[in-house]
This record gives sequence, structure tokens and C-alpha cells, in this order.
Amino acid sequence: MIDLSGKKVLVTQADDFMGPALCEGLGGFGAQVISDGRVPVGPRDAEDIVESAGAIDALVINLALAAPTTPVIGIDDTEWRRVFEVLVEPLPRFVRAVAPGMKSRGGGKIIVMGSASALRGMKRASSYSAARGAQLAFVQAAGVELAPDNIQLNAVAQNFVENPTYFPPEVQANPKFQDRLRREVPLGRLVSAREDVGLVAYLCSDLANCFVGQVFPLSGGWAVR
Repeated sequence: MIDLSGKKVLVTQADDFMGPALCEGLGGFGAQVISDGRVPVGPRDAEDIVESAGAIDALVINLALAAPTTPVIGIDDTEWRRVFEVLVEPLPRFVRAVAPGMKSRGGGKIIVMGSASALRGMKRASSYSAARGAQLAFVQAAGVELAPDNIQLNAVAQNFVENPTYFPPEVQANPKFQDRLRREVPLGRLVSAREDVGLVAYLCSDLANCFVGQVFPLSGGWAVR
């Protein structure tokens, strides 16, 4: 059984993407959850968020923006910079802010809520997929570097998971979307937010001490080639 009792977990951009489900669900596993609703794009935002939370056992880096659907030849510099500003640039800032304290306390967990769009090609998603791919590459490299300090950095690469940012109720209710689920997702349905939170809770727990720099696909089979 996953037990996060006594563990303090910080969730970023808590009002978007998986933030609401994580804040509620991780608390159900016994964690003391600290939520921060800011979109941390400022150079000092990550440091301020970590400092205000105090000593934490786990940091869940939840970053999101509405995914652009621009054809590749139409992607301009403004769009490219924006997706990287929101999804990529905060990552090293958060690690710089949180890792020294975790190391001094003997270790900790960092989980990045990523996307399976980086694992499988999608039309009209080049800028978004590139930024999500950069997230996963960062996790793999930084994860093995942090491992000797007993800091486990891993990522969940998800798609077709219930959440208010990418699959809100009005999208889920659309018959065309339901048909797409049946055609494209082997599971035949969205992965529930509860199932997603269960994986994150596991990665925050001592049961997952052996995983470093890992990317865990969670997509109902969509990302399996």
C-alpha cells in the first residue's frame, strides 16, 4: 500500500493540467500537499515557490499551457518561445531551487508531469511536442546526475488522461472524440485522473527509490508502437 503519511509534497501550477487531481489525490494518500497556482515563467518564480513551501520531501512539477495546433510551416518565433518559456525553462530553475535542500536532508523526489506527445508523432503539434520532448530529455540526464544524492527525478509522459486543460468535459462529451478514443487508444477510454495520481503517489513514495531518470508512459496504450 502506498503511504505518504508524514511527507510534504509541493505541486506547481496547481490549478491547471493534473494540478487539481494531484492536490486532492495525494492528500488521500496521507501527504501534506502544498499547492501553488502560479504559472512559473518569471526568472525567480521557481525559487520563490520552493522557498515559500519550506522543507519538502517531493516536488511535482506540473506545467501546462493550451497546446498550439499550428501547422509546422506556420510556427513563428513567438509561439516557439512561448511553449518553451512555460514548459521547459522552469525545469532547471526548480531543480536548482529544490535539490540542495533535498540533498542536505538525505534525499527527495522530483516528478515532472510530461506528455506522451514527445513519444509519438502528432500532426499540428510540433512546437508543443518539442517542448514536451525537451522535458523528458532533461529528466533523463538530470535524473542520473542527481541519483548519487538520493534524489529521484522521474517523469510521467501522459496522453488521453482525464484533466481539465486538455480533455475538459465538453471535449469528453463530443461523439467524435469518443470515436477517436475507440480508434486510437487501445484502452478504449481516458485514463482516469485517479489512476494517474496513483502512479505519481507511487513515485513520491519510498517504494520507488530505485527509479532514476525514468520516463513512464501513461496513455492507455496510445504511446505503444
